[in-house]
Amino acid sequence: MRMSTMEILCCPVCRGSLSLAVTEKTVLEDGEDDIVEGTLTCTACSVDYPIREGIPNLLTPGLECREE
Repeated sequence: MRMSTMEILCCPVCRGSLSLAVTEKTVLEDGEDDIVEGTLTCTACSVDYPIREGIPNLLTPGLECREE
């Protein structure tokens, strides 16, 4: 997930702002940070959304796909 994506993201539950905790990042050829692993947390309702392999999972709680 490019760092510039943070400008357009909001919590899908309450539309609150998201804070970012990065556990792994790389720098792209254009110099922008690319978040590989981390967590987005809503500053209003405290819901966490994981970032895995560069993809933020913004599904609302309880709607995640489960492997059977």
